[in-house]
Amino acid sequence: MRTALSNTSPPPRPLIVRLRNWVGDVTLGLPTLQRLADGGYALQLLGKGWARDLLAGHGWPVHTLAGTARARIAQLRELRRKAREADPGFDRRLNAVCFPYSFSSALEFRLAGLRALGHAYEGRSLLLSRAVPRPEHVHELQVYWHLGSSLLGADAPLPATLGLRTSAEHRAQAAALRAAHGIEPGYVVVCPFAGGTWSGQDKTWPAFPDFVAQVLPALGRRVLIVPGPGEEAVARGRFPSATLLPGVGLGAYAALLADAALMVSNDTGPGHMAAAVGTPLLSVLGPSDPLLWRAWGPGVQLLQGPGTWPSLDDVGAAAKRTLDQGAR
Repeated sequence: MRTALSNTSPPPRPLIVRLRNWVGDVTLGLPTLQRLADGGYALQLLGKGWARDLLAGHGWPVHTLAGTARARIAQLRELRRKAREADPGFDRRLNAVCFPYSFSSALEFRLAGLRALGHAYEGRSLLLSRAVPRPEHVHELQVYWHLGSSLLGADAPLPATLGLRTSAEHRAQAAALRAAHGIEPGYVVVCPFAGGTWSGQDKTWPAFPDFVAQVLPALGRRVLIVPGPGEEAVARGRFPSATLLPGVGLGAYAALLADAALMVSNDTGPGHMAAAVGTPLLSVLGPSDPLLWRAWGPGVQLLQGPGTWPSLDDVGAAAKRTLDQGAR
């Protein structure tokens, strides 16, 4: 006679995961995180303060990474202590994944007594319990997927979508913002900002102000800009015709994107977020290499000139075509 216990699944195995430090990287790593969770791991994530907001819809614990190496090691040790209480075999297996490539991140895992998996990079192999070669000349999503395959002991087809989930709380926040500003369905979100550079070149499309001021009004859609910290003054000065929504967290931003008719973005984190929630995206690229960093998803259109930026007319035509198709 079978007992109820014979039909129960084994409890999930705790797994401590250090996230990377940029919104786009965390978003591209999402399918690997979900794959690990589906594979029976109870994720304990460490990342920047915004990561908890971004990933709230998935229900994983996200711990804000401490500010100093000493504090981060103490933080990892405490997570290890709690994991050992939940899983007596925790210390006898690979129990951590290090997405960053830095020497310091691997060292902190080692000093905390964790058995970490990561890519062999910058002399980290002696610090990691398993160091695997980092794939070269492939998209960054595949780099993270490779780590997941190594831990799970099997490869799998690459995902078609990123599958970012939004929480009920963030959907309610987005609805409140739309109501407060009288924003009707069918709006367009633009992200004319970009953090960092590519090979020393600016990733910001120079024609973005003309696109917002001259091209989008003819399409008859409300235009939203959600500036990040420090971007508010630029948004007000260069895009006065757009509706600005400053101070919006990433979770509510993702919920706004999920209900947008279109996003037009530089090569930056919010563009990856739009693709991750299934919103049609025009990804305006200049110097960035799409082989390595393009936004991922079936609704993504890459717009890039021959070795340079696309023209204003090309982006405008793509926006009109995409909005017309969505209205059918």
